[in-house]
Amino acid sequence: MTGRDDHADSTDSTERAGIASGTDTPASHSSQAAPPRRHVLRGLAIGAGSAGLGAVAASAWAGRTEPESPPRQDVRAPAPVSPHEDHQAGIDRPATPQQHGCVAVLDLNRHDAGHLRAVLAAIGTEITRLTTTATPELPDGPADLTLTVGVGPSVVQSLYGSGVPGAETLPRFGSDTDLAEQRSGGDLFLAAYSSDPNATADALAAVTSAVDGGEQRWSQRCFRGQGEGTIVRNPLGFHDGVIVPRSTEELAENVWIPDGPAAGGSVLVVRRIALDAEAFRNETIDRQEQIVGRRRFDGAPLSGGGPTDEVDLLAKTAEGEFRTPARSHVRAAHPSFTGSHLMLRRGYAFDNGGADSGLLFMCFQRELRTFVRTQQRLDEIDDLMDYTRVTASGTFLVLPGFTPDRPLGSAGGRN
Repeated sequence: MTGRDDHADSTDSTERAGIASGTDTPASHSSQAAPPRRHVLRGLAIGAGSAGLGAVAASAWAGRTEPESPPRQDVRAPAPVSPHEDHQAGIDRPATPQQHGCVAVLDLNRHDAGHLRAVLAAIGTEITRLTTTATPELPDGPADLTLTVGVGPSVVQSLYGSGVPGAETLPRFGSDTDLAEQRSGGDLFLAAYSSDPNATADALAAVTSAVDGGEQRWSQRCFRGQGEGTIVRNPLGFHDGVIVPRSTEELAENVWIPDGPAAGGSVLVVRRIALDAEAFRNETIDRQEQIVGRRRFDGAPLSGGGPTDEVDLLAKTAEGEFRTPARSHVRAAHPSFTGSHLMLRRGYAFDNGGADSGLLFMCFQRELRTFVRTQQRLDEIDDLMDYTRVTASGTFLVLPGFTPDRPLGSAGGRN
């Protein structure tokens, strides 16, 4: 496949919500001055459960006078992921996404290019600190923590102009009937992924502290099951992420922006999709497979072959019927019908309790039309859309990679 909204106020219950529970904080679009930055940090530092421990640890660390202890070594710890390469981590690195994530979308109160570059450089410095050494927030070290940064269309235009990939806004789709304005769009996308669920919110709160003049739109903690590479079972019990670009050549052709000031970056679309899993489960297994276009047991396409084989859209039964139904998700989403490139999908599940659970869909492509054409087709002929409800949505330019000598957001741009 391509929570509850809480307004920011002074009550303790709202300040404890934040990323830990995946609630939303509507952005203010009035002419009033932006709220104090502590309002943002309280929405992201999170008091409920483990997320609040980051602030406590940081405070305790600041008062230490004795020598620091070396980080605890754990031979079972996953391999670290370098933050410094041509492309940001958290897109194709690591090849198998970490099991836990935490994302947030913010608005910025200033869009002048100089200020934006300063904010992005500060975020990059913070990412380097968190992912390369033990810190007060992560005293046992970063393990496989990655942090990914994207900027919204208005920020892209301020930095690079209107002709750069990522400068286009996401159109309103027919399936967006439940999408509120305050959960659509945004200026800044931040994501933390790790094998340690405690690390994601603590790291994301630390990165957000580097954002000068930001206000949270929405946030979400997320998770995914065991899998190999991008393939994992989604909340409906079917395999997702089967046909995606994987090789260096495929990624260059489909995912990375090839030239211009954003070269090496990618266009991200994120959609928080509540799923009516109960209604879907009430369908027979045969009907579920007809809706999806794959076998539930092993993920193989109904047209035949193994779990990782391409679907044969022309395969028919002895009676002359298409083996892959005309209104199945697999057929509706196939790029041969849209004339577009492949998307690199790295989706996560989310569960905020009750009916507010589903899929945090995220895909990367070199141009926005790849997703737009696909989603428009899904709205027209995909039976799976009957079980979905979009509750948050946005598109962001995931900036090119950075190094200590080449700050995040410094490639190209306007003065």
